[in-house]
Amino acid sequence: MAHVAASAIYFLNLRGEIIVHRMYRDDVGRNLADAFRTQILQSKEQTGTPVRYLGSCSFVYTRYNNVYVLAVTKSNANAALAFKFLNELITLFKSYFGEFMEESLRNNFVLIYELLDEIMDFGYPQILTPEILKLYITQQGVKSESADKGAEVVDNKATLQVTGAVGHRREGIYYKKNQVYLDIVENVNLLMSAKGTVLRSDCAGKILMKCFLSGMPDLKLGLNDKLTVEKEGGARNDNKIIELDDVTFHQCVNLGRFSTDKTVSFVPPDGEFELMRYRITEGVHLPFRVLPIIKELGRTRLEVNVKLKSAFEPKYHALGVIVRIPVPKHTVKANIQVRGGGKAKYDAAQNCLVWKIKRCAGKKELHLEAEVELVSTTGEKKAWSRPPINLEFQVPMITASGLRVRFLKVWEKGGYKAIKWIRTLTKSGGDSGGQYEIRCN
Repeated sequence: MAHVAASAIYFLNLRGEIIVHRMYRDDVGRNLADAFRTQILQSKEQTGTPVRYLGSCSFVYTRYNNVYVLAVTKSNANAALAFKFLNELITLFKSYFGEFMEESLRNNFVLIYELLDEIMDFGYPQILTPEILKLYITQQGVKSESADKGAEVVDNKATLQVTGAVGHRREGIYYKKNQVYLDIVENVNLLMSAKGTVLRSDCAGKILMKCFLSGMPDLKLGLNDKLTVEKEGGARNDNKIIELDDVTFHQCVNLGRFSTDKTVSFVPPDGEFELMRYRITEGVHLPFRVLPIIKELGRTRLEVNVKLKSAFEPKYHALGVIVRIPVPKHTVKANIQVRGGGKAKYDAAQNCLVWKIKRCAGKKELHLEAEVELVSTTGEKKAWSRPPINLEFQVPMITASGLRVRFLKVWEKGGYKAIKWIRTLTKSGGDSGGQYEIRCN
């Protein structure tokens, strides 16, 4: 698994001279700064790429004001994580001594070495949250006159360090009306054959929250009883077990509690944030099934029959359903009839029949029939590629993954009762970026 394993961190001025540096491993030497200056900074063939490979070392660097921050590694490091670390490092230094410039680095080299020893362990990044580090490294940096004045240092309790929420919530928050909103939003991707066989499907989900809660509340979110994060061997039990892939939590979540009893325990940031992100590749419940029959009648006619079935329960309704059925570019017109609901027309700009259904109940079957007239062409006719049918929809109150909320508890020492709102939404297409496609051949 890719990670960040820095052998050394360098802070250099625009001439490539070392201001401060820290070695974390003995597999690289100080002379790498010279290689960075001569081979990258002074190179006539400047590519502008912030990741360079020289010899057996990777150089990941960024510039802020008149300082280059350089990480050197000999391992297969994750470049995105390396840049995230460098940017958070700059933010940390700015929180201690204001401006991040060559002068401020030279004036604070003692503090910088203390911070560099604390935030890295054998080249692996540790805590970089300024509010947490200031509980242990209390030395004040030498700030320049242009440094931001009146910067507030939030004094968080040590008990919140376990939750990781220290950098996201301050004390003294008060609301007249305490409310918490939880939304499970899932995007479904599908590729289905013309006969209804699922060739590929997955579901990407997010749990989004808005918390308007007073004090320091402790929230506990219970999800499905049968929930696994890592794929387990053996047969599945009628798809009742939900296997989550690529799970990512907000840093405020107590990961130990989730691994033991699948309870998401956290002290939330104030306002809106993403609590959890996940992906499911097996056992996806598909909201719609489409069965197309498209026949080419000679050189100038096309017969289209499309059956759309909603697979969810009748008490739910899909909104904004749009079915796009491709037709050849040399289409002249189309006579369309729909049964069961919606309106359809030929869209020449998109080269497709667009079938729009404002509201579609569950367990319903709808039909579209069309006769498409084509331009009579001379010469040899090119075979039509038959692009897939595309669906766009939103279905509130259901999840394609089967993920559900068993409980959401809010506890705060003040003893207030919070109003809780829980919503779910399954969608595809449009701004969501999901692709729900059915092949026509």
